[in-house]
Amino acid sequence: MASITAAGLPVPHRVAVVGAGMVGLSTAWFLQEHGVEVTVLDREGVAAGSSWGNAGWLTPGIATPLPEPAVLKYGLRAVLSPSSPVYVPPSADPRFLKFVAGFTRHSTMKAWKQAMGSLVPVNDLSLESFDLLTAGGVEGETVEAKSFLASYRTEAERVTLLEEIEHIHAAGQAIEFEALTGDQARAIEPSLSDEIGAAILLKGQRFVNPGAFVHALADSVRARGGKILDAATVSDVRDTGAGVVVTTREGSVEEFDAAVLATGAWLGDLARRFGVKNVVQAGRGYSFSVEIEHVPNGPVYFPAERVACTPIGDRLRVAGMMEFRKPEAALDPRRIKAIAEAARPLLRGADLDHRQDEWVGSRPCTADGLPLIGATKSPRVYAVGGHGMWGITLGPVTGRLLAQTMVTGKQVDALRPFNPLR
Repeated sequence: MASITAAGLPVPHRVAVVGAGMVGLSTAWFLQEHGVEVTVLDREGVAAGSSWGNAGWLTPGIATPLPEPAVLKYGLRAVLSPSSPVYVPPSADPRFLKFVAGFTRHSTMKAWKQAMGSLVPVNDLSLESFDLLTAGGVEGETVEAKSFLASYRTEAERVTLLEEIEHIHAAGQAIEFEALTGDQARAIEPSLSDEIGAAILLKGQRFVNPGAFVHALADSVRARGGKILDAATVSDVRDTGAGVVVTTREGSVEEFDAAVLATGAWLGDLARRFGVKNVVQAGRGYSFSVEIEHVPNGPVYFPAERVACTPIGDRLRVAGMMEFRKPEAALDPRRIKAIAEAARPLLRGADLDHRQDEWVGSRPCTADGLPLIGATKSPRVYAVGGHGMWGITLGPVTGRLLAQTMVTGKQVDALRPFNPLR
């Protein structure tokens, strides 16, 4: 390894990674592949944020920008309703209002197509990046989805996703699919109710138990000599001109060659002082698990209701909602109830009244729907986050390409659209 990067700085040998979710731990793991010594710090612990209770889909075929024209169709009245799949509470917070204005501005077909084109190169490397982790000793399992069904009441409802798939293809993203009748979908997946009249079978996708996979990734980082510090709330990161000093609220102070800020919905708290002006807003998702008579063979998605279901062991995880609120706000039981009631007529044999593992987690969302990945105004401090709903799918490829950037000092073309200073 060269001792000086293309950017003219010494290759970092000791790096602090702030955040122990999928994105932070993937970055740490791939830095280790380059011989870098890593210390991961998290205010709670491994997978404590949005990595634990989400749907766990590895779906590069439909990893699309969150701001989309369909969001505007909801209209103001819909997004202000607590039972709406996309909920925007009234707020006078200027940063939140800036995010909503930017999000709305980017919810056009022209902006969506441009953002989709930016995501295609990383989507294409996403499953391969998971395979590199598992081949390299991460004892986590990625499961081939024997069936992945986007299910609808009517063929008319299905048109939206069929059109989106056309746009995904036009952007250069490969995705194989088959349009099915309701009966064909039920033959594949008996857990669908008679309400389902049309479906799309997506092929070549996978899924994981996200919490278990992220813990396996953490175990691998530790086994390869990395440190992971729980209950370590980073209060300050400072570039000294020779290195980076990381201070925690608990009183520890340590110097590193570089730091990676991977704090999810809290990214702005530390990254703002390094020139990252993009608002990272918490888009909170809810989930719970239930018993179901027939555990599906793969994910079941109800796009019109924005409800995502994934088999986790012998139970079904049911997830949904995009609630734009502060990340530390308490779980709102109305949101859980709204998801259960939306799913109830569409699933057969699901015990939605005896829910376990009720959970809320904050996805880090950006106004333009693209993550922030790369160096900040300090060449020793990197920001990584803002993947919206795709932090699990894109976490490993993000860590892989960012680690490559950090040790070579060369800009990776696939990361150009995600410049944190844009």
